[in-house]
Amino acid sequence: MIAVVVSIATFMEVLDTTIANVALRHIGGSLAADQDESTWILTSYLVSNAIVLPVSGWLANVIGRKRFYMICVGLFTASSLMCAMSTSLSMMIVARVLQGIGGGGMAPVEQSMFADTFPPEKRAQSFALYGLTVVSAPAIGPLLGGWLTDNLSWHWVFLINLPVGLLSLVLVGWLVVEPEVLQRERRDLLAKGLNIDIVGLILVVLGFGALQIFLDRFELDDGFSSGFISILAIISFGSLSVLVVWELFHPQPVVNVRLFAYRSFGICCGLMFLVGFMLISTTQLLPQMSQSVLGYDATTAGMTLGLGGLTSLMLMPVAGIVTGRLIQPKWLILMAVLGTSWSLLHASGLDRDISFWTVSSARISQTAWLPFLFIPISAVSYVGLPANRSNEASALINLMRNLGGSVGVSFVTNMLQERSQFHHARLAEHITAYNGFGWNTALAPVDAMVQGQAAVMSYLDVFWLLGSLALVVAPVILFLPRVPKGFALGH
Repeated sequence: MIAVVVSIATFMEVLDTTIANVALRHIGGSLAADQDESTWILTSYLVSNAIVLPVSGWLANVIGRKRFYMICVGLFTASSLMCAMSTSLSMMIVARVLQGIGGGGMAPVEQSMFADTFPPEKRAQSFALYGLTVVSAPAIGPLLGGWLTDNLSWHWVFLINLPVGLLSLVLVGWLVVEPEVLQRERRDLLAKGLNIDIVGLILVVLGFGALQIFLDRFELDDGFSSGFISILAIISFGSLSVLVVWELFHPQPVVNVRLFAYRSFGICCGLMFLVGFMLISTTQLLPQMSQSVLGYDATTAGMTLGLGGLTSLMLMPVAGIVTGRLIQPKWLILMAVLGTSWSLLHASGLDRDISFWTVSSARISQTAWLPFLFIPISAVSYVGLPANRSNEASALINLMRNLGGSVGVSFVTNMLQERSQFHHARLAEHITAYNGFGWNTALAPVDAMVQGQAAVMSYLDVFWLLGSLALVVAPVILFLPRVPKGFALGH
């Protein structure tokens, strides 16, 4: 029951990262915002989310984990209502910033709750339930958002959070108990006096805020040819570099970078970055290809993701059972990374004549491996860590997944544009009067054919690159240690 209750708000928060995407045109039109301005509705949420994530572990320790979690759920729910009531772009952006702050604090606290609440032998299964929300929500989001927007209005994209948020608050307040060890450590921490890391907080805001805007706006603002993008890159790199050095020597760091010294945790953070990179980027890539190349409408394009999400839902319990009991986590992770690589490389051989079921099968073959990535990585991340560091570890793990998603989307977007231009130029070289295209032929239909084929080839290139990346990363998994059954914390 606790696992279900704690997962409710996560599903709501992860859903909100994708559900507004399909309604963006309607929201922008209602608020008198053009397409470029409308993207800030998405960016503002991601930026505030990225800023809160790395400090959420520290905040949970200071405020109290259950209290901090309920504050985040309450803020997320209230700001969702504010989003639905927005009458201007500025009001919407403020509401989305508040929503991102509330959402950013939820997921890390939930994972640490799972790690502390469940006995070692059930921990993998609890992460399986948590994984259901993380994997299925991004797939359901576009489909649900499109249906709500078409049949009701864009306001319902945000209003559906109200009953879910209120239910979560009531059930968490009733069922979830703060462990005595955390209450005692919080009292000791406050008794000693808080040495608030102001410099660390400022560096987190500058570094991760600038990084998220840089990734989100890179392609829209024409890359490094834009002075704005170049300044963001300098601010982000400089702030994050100083942050690492500063936090290593601070007695009460807001971001505990020392945790990366634990080999298992450091490798798992890198692998979770890869999971975010693959999951979020392909979640955007496939429906985009379905609509732009195959001519599907929004609902049909969303359905191509839905079948993959259903596959993950079915396999999550299986992954939870076999992780650690029957198979060592690192072998499951290796199998899943190699399987993901194969499915992406296989997708690079598709063409424009594929059917709906071929597209859906490609997605199913990708998402079938996700449970065997997410659950073993989540479970083995805590092996060897002190029990009182679970809040901070959860914050960093979730940060890496979100950053992986942001970097993945930016990478995919830029690669699609670059490879499309490359293939268009190469194909256009062969259009001459000597190969069937006379000088009297209308050029517009010919150019449309070339652009369509170039677009297909660019998507296939990106699938190939993603598959190759997974293959390159695979050997790192062999450095994960063998772990005892149950993944007991503190051992």
